[in-house]
Amino acid sequence: MKRVLVTGCGGFIGSRVCHQLIDDHNVDVVGIDNMNDYYDISLKFHRLDQLRRHSQFHFHAVDISDRITLGDVFENYQFDVVLNLAARAGVRYSMENPYVYMQTNALGNLNLLEEMRMHGIRKYVLASTSSLYAGQEMPFVESLSVNTPISPYAATKKAAEAMAYSYNYLYDIDTTVVRYFTVYGPAGRPDMSYFRFVYLIDQGHPITVYGDGEQSRDFTFVDDIARGTILATKPLGYEIINLGGGNQPHSINKVIGIIEELLGKKAVVDRKPAHVADMESTWANIEKADRLLGWKPEISLEEGLRRCVAWYQDNREWLVKLPGICETA
Repeated sequence: MKRVLVTGCGGFIGSRVCHQLIDDHNVDVVGIDNMNDYYDISLKFHRLDQLRRHSQFHFHAVDISDRITLGDVFENYQFDVVLNLAARAGVRYSMENPYVYMQTNALGNLNLLEEMRMHGIRKYVLASTSSLYAGQEMPFVESLSVNTPISPYAATKKAAEAMAYSYNYLYDIDTTVVRYFTVYGPAGRPDMSYFRFVYLIDQGHPITVYGDGEQSRDFTFVDDIARGTILATKPLGYEIINLGGGNQPHSINKVIGIIEELLGKKAVVDRKPAHVADMESTWANIEKADRLLGWKPEISLEEGLRRCVAWYQDNREWLVKLPGICETA
C-alpha cells in the first residue's frame, strides 16, 4: 500500500486505523469525514488534531453521500485501497431517523464503489456490524443467514454488504467485509454505554441500565479492531470476517463493576425496560479471522477499560464542559 483512502477518519475507529496505517505501515493516508453532529463534534476535532500532527495525513471535509465532492477526491488522488469506515451508527437512533442511515450507509457505500470502478481501484474494505446476527445461534459465524435485520441501522449495513458483493462479482473489486463486535476504547463515541458509565459514575450521576444488566456483549478493544481492519486489506476475493473478542461475552453488570473499581466509586443505577431493538447477547466466532488474517484480539476487557478510564481522567477537564455530553437519560 502506498496511498489509502479512509472514510470516517474523524470517527472513533477510523482515526485509530489512520494512526496505525501511518505509524506501523508508513502509508500515505487521505482521510475524509463529513464531521456530522450525531455526537458533540469536539470529540472528532480532538481525534483529527492528533492525526494532523502527521505529515502523511491529508484531510478533506467530504460526505460520501455527496457524489460530486467525493468524485473530486478520487480525481485528485490515486488510491491503492479504500477503507470505508464512514457510517451512521447506533441502533436506537436509526429508528428515529432511518433516512440519514440509508443515505450514508447504503448510498455512500454505492458512491465509493462507483468511484473505485471508474478509477480502477481494486481493493475495498467495508466496515459492517454484528447487529446483523440478531436472533442467530451463538457464537456467530460468518456463514449464518442475516436476512432479517431488526433495525434500520442493521438493514442499511446489510444493503452495503450486498452491493459490495455485486461490485466484486461484476467488476472484480476485491472486497473484505469486517463485522465489528462492540468496539470500545479511549476517545470513543459518547453514546456507547461504557463511555457514559465512566463519565456518569465519576460525576455521581445515575446510570441508565436497560433490562437486568445481564445482557452481554463481545467487547473488542479499538486498537485490535484497527489492526484487524488493516490486515483485511490483503487480496481475498470477497470475504466476510468477524472481528470480535472471541471469548465468552461479558455482561453489562461486569463492565459496570470494573469501572467502579477503576474509579473507586459506586454506581447509582436507574433500571429501565429492555429496548425492543437491542440484542440480548453478541459473541463472535473468530476462527476465520485467525485463518485468513492471522488476527486475534490482544487487549483484555480489564486492560481496555483501564485505558478508557485513564484517557477520561487525562481529558476530564474539557470533557465535562461539552454541552449535552453523556446525558443521564
